[in-house]
Amino acid sequence: MAESDLYDTPTIAFLEDLWGEGYLSPGGAEEVARVLSGVPVAGAHVLDIGCGSGAIAVALARDHGAGHVTGIDVEDPVCDAARARAEAAGLANRIAVQKVAPGPLPFDDATFDVVFSKDSIIHIPDKEALAAEAFRVLKPGGMFAASDWLMSHAGEPSPEMARYIELEALDFAMADPARYDAAMRAAGFEDVELVNRNGWYREVAADELEQLSGPGRAEWEAKYGRDFIAGQVATWTAMTGVLESGEHCPHHIRGRKPG
Repeated sequence: MAESDLYDTPTIAFLEDLWGEGYLSPGGAEEVARVLSGVPVAGAHVLDIGCGSGAIAVALARDHGAGHVTGIDVEDPVCDAARARAEAAGLANRIAVQKVAPGPLPFDDATFDVVFSKDSIIHIPDKEALAAEAFRVLKPGGMFAASDWLMSHAGEPSPEMARYIELEALDFAMADPARYDAAMRAAGFEDVELVNRNGWYREVAADELEQLSGPGRAEWEAKYGRDFIAGQVATWTAMTGVLESGEHCPHHIRGRKPG
């Protein structure tokens, strides 16, 4: 594990405890299915950008029928966890996990039928380059389908949002819906659609905060330490505030490469 890893082993364990085994963002298999609704995954070659610890890659192959999933991430701990999860699921022949460096995708043009990402492109500052690369590696007629955490407006975050981002300490690079829409269209995507999921996660995050700070807090502290959980409670408290204001607005993002 590198000292600079954002998702170290304790953080992975905590997030999976909160969000489900193998999931490093909220909503589990149900939210993945919502992102993929109407996307032709069965038999497809799928690129999973920011595959995390692998539950989504497994779900893409096992539950949604992807012919092959290529999962990519930038840190060893999550890649190692994803490979182990694919192996344990008996899907190592249909799931390949590759550590990559930030920047252009290391794949040929027109390689994938579907490019998918769940709440990981928040770590990529250049949304325009991301959209262009996703478009490049898609086959004609291919689909981009993702969820991500957005900010409701362009420009600098409010002090409340800035404090929340600081507490997360995960190198968030939030952009607003208009920028994503423009980046997708400039890359060449058609049928671009963004769906605001603030209302859903606002309720979910409030429940998560209650789990961490309510009567069950002692159990979390026993497992992860008092200081660690205090930090998470502070983060979730700040997050629920900017969700309530609407400034933090998770979205589904979709587009199609012309056939």
